[in-house]
Amino acid sequence: MSTFSQFGLEADVLQAITELGYEEPTPIQEHAIPVALSGKDMIGQAQTGTGKTAAFGIPLVSKIQKSEDRIVTLIMTPTRELAIQVAEEIEKLGRTKGLRSLPIYGGQDIGRQIRGLRRKPQIIIGTPGRLLDHINRKTIRLDDVQTVVLDEADEMLDMGFMDDIQSILSLVPEQRQTLLFSATMPPNIQKLAQQFLKSPEHISMIPKTQTTNKNIQQFYIEVQERLKFDGLCRLLDMEPPELAIIFGRTKRRVAELSEALMKRGYAADGLHGDLSQNQRDAVMRKFRDGSIDVLVATDVAARGLDISGVTHVINFDLPQDPESYVHRIGRTGRAGKEGTSWTFVTPREIDHLHFIEKVTRHRISRKPLPTMAEAMEGKQRVIADRIIDVVSGEENTSEFKLVAAQLLEQYDSVQLLSAAMKLLTGDKNDVNVELTPEDPIRSKKRKFDGRGGSGGGYGQRRGGYQGGGQGRSSGGYNRGGQGGHGGGGYRKPYREGGSGGGGYRNDRRDDGGYRGGAPRGERRDDQRSTRSHNEDYVNI
Repeated sequence: MSTFSQFGLEADVLQAITELGYEEPTPIQEHAIPVALSGKDMIGQAQTGTGKTAAFGIPLVSKIQKSEDRIVTLIMTPTRELAIQVAEEIEKLGRTKGLRSLPIYGGQDIGRQIRGLRRKPQIIIGTPGRLLDHINRKTIRLDDVQTVVLDEADEMLDMGFMDDIQSILSLVPEQRQTLLFSATMPPNIQKLAQQFLKSPEHISMIPKTQTTNKNIQQFYIEVQERLKFDGLCRLLDMEPPELAIIFGRTKRRVAELSEALMKRGYAADGLHGDLSQNQRDAVMRKFRDGSIDVLVATDVAARGLDISGVTHVINFDLPQDPESYVHRIGRTGRAGKEGTSWTFVTPREIDHLHFIEKVTRHRISRKPLPTMAEAMEGKQRVIADRIIDVVSGEENTSEFKLVAAQLLEQYDSVQLLSAAMKLLTGDKNDVNVELTPEDPIRSKKRKFDGRGGSGGGYGQRRGGYQGGGQGRSSGGYNRGGQGGHGGGGYRKPYREGGSGGGGYRNDRRDDGGYRGGAPRGERRDDQRSTRSHNEDYVNI
C-alpha cells in the first residue's frame, strides 16, 4: 500500500495532508507527485474529482519557502468556481507551513484583490482574464514565477482563453516548471504543450469503463450535508440490514459517524487507519460474529476484507472516482446473492454521480429520503418478527409467564404489547448528533450553449443578460450588462456586445468590456459561482 510518506515530504506538509483526512494517494497523485517534485514539466490527464488538485498542490507547497516574499507559483483555472475551490485546498495544504495564497477572479472587487496582493502571497490562483487585468495594472508581476499550473486546460481553451494564456505565459521566465492538466488532449492542447512545455512527462489516469455486479440494486438519495446523518438513521430503520458496511471519505468522518451511530443505539463500530492491528481485529471479530451489524469504514481500511453475508453497502460520502464506487458496492451481492447499495449525494455532487454512472454504464435509481413514518414502520416490523421468532421457537419463556399473567389481569393486551415493543425499539432519535461537514466532491460542469436571448431580466446560463440594462447577472458587478438581442454570447469575439446596454468602461475586459458586453471567457467564468461564495457576486 502506497503512502504519502514515501514521497519524502517535509513534516509540515505531511501534517497538513493528515489534517485533510487523506490516507493514501489516489492514482493521479501517486504518479504525478514524484514528477512534479523532480522539477520536470508534465502533462497530466485526469478527470475532476480524482484528487488532481492535491496532485499538483502537494509538490507546490513542498517547494516553497515560508520566507519567500514574491509570487513564485501561478495556477490558472477556467472558472471562478474552480479558482475558489483550488485556492481553498492550496490554503489548507500550505497552512501548517505558513504559506500565503490568493485567488484572483472576475466578479470580485478588484480593490479587495489588490489589498490581498499587498500581503505578498507566494501562490496566485486565477482566471486568465482577471490575471491580465492585474498584469496591465501592474499589480501582479510574474518575473519571479518558478512554477506554472494550467488546470483544466481543455476547458480554458474551449472558453476562448488561448490568446490570454499565451500572453500570460510569455511574461513568465522561460526557466520554469510547467504542469498542464487536461481531461482530453485535442489538437489545440497539444499545440499549447509543444509551445510552452519542455520534454514533458505524460501521465494519463482517464478511467476505463467499470462494470458493476448485476446482483446489486443501486440507489441514491439526494440530501443536504447537514441532513445526511438523520437520513442514514431512517434508512437503517426502514430497511434494517443483516450486515452493512457504511463508507466514509476520511478517518475523521468514520470515527465521528461510528460514535454517533452507537449513541443512537445502533450496533456499530468503526474501522480506519488510526486503529492498531489489535483494535482492527477486535472490530472485525464483532462484525463477523454478529455482535455488531454495521461496520463504518474508509476505503483503505476496508481493502482486502472478505466478509460474507453483507446485505447492504451505504456510501455515506460519495467516493472520489468510479473505481472506488465499484470496489465499495462490490462488498455485497456476492456468491450469487442479491445485495443493495445506497449512496448519499449532496446537490453539488450530482454531476459527479452522473460521471460515475457514465463510466460504470449503469443508471443509479433515485429514491426519496425515507420519512419518519417509513422508518418507524421498519423498526416495528423488525421487533414484531423478533417476538414471533421467540414465540414460535423453542426458547423457554416459562419464567416470564407469571408476571405476564398478572399484567394481563390489570391492562389491555394490545396496550401491554405496544409498550413492550416501544421498549424493545430502544428509540434514541432525540440524541443530538453533530458531524463535521465534508467538502463536496465536484465534477466538471456541462458546457453552456452560449445563446443570447432578447428582452430584459436575468439570463439563466444563456449568454449572460438576455437584453440590455444594468444588473449583476453576467459578471456579478453592478457595472453594465450585456447588449440586447442576444449580442455578446459566449461565441462572439471579445469586446463585442449587442445593440444596447453600454458596458462599464474599464481598463480590462473582465468588468463589462469596452463596448457594451462582458467578455466571453470571464462571463462564463462569473456565471459558475456558488452560493457559498456570494459575498461579492450573485449565483446564477
